Amino acid sequence: MAYDANNIFAKILRGEIPCHKVYEDADAIVFMDVMPQSPGHVLVVPKVPSRNLLDADPAVLAKVIPLVQKVATAAKSAFAADGISIAQFNEPAGGQTVFHLHFHIIPRYEGKALHIHARNMEEGSVLAANAEKLKAALA
Repeated sequence: MAYDANNIFAKILRGEIPCHKVYEDADAIVFMDVMPQSPGHVLVVPKVPSRNLLDADPAVLAKVIPLVQKVATAAKSAFAADGISIAQFNEPAGGQTVFHLHFHIIPRYEGKALHIHARNMEEGSVLAANAEKLKAALA
């Protein structure tokens, strides 16, 4: 299947859809997941188009993986998390629903289950506050 340049993340990258941006550089953008599984759930999205990890250019991965690590470390600190889950899904059978490579960084807490993803939109004010918290931890 070919890359769809009209997927929601491509539209966010082009500025056609707003997001609660945490970080951006020449290679990737980091923004809050609007349907978070946990407070501080954030997405790292490479700018180079690829459907998923299976068709991504290794050079793109070499640039984005250190950013995933940096954001995960900052999220653990910013949200006083006990741990971090990093998720990346490939193809429908693998759980992928948006066909642009992206990484979920999800703060985790002992004894607390994750919210079900894609069920409830978070309030914009909460997403904005969480974005600021994570920006401060990345600074």
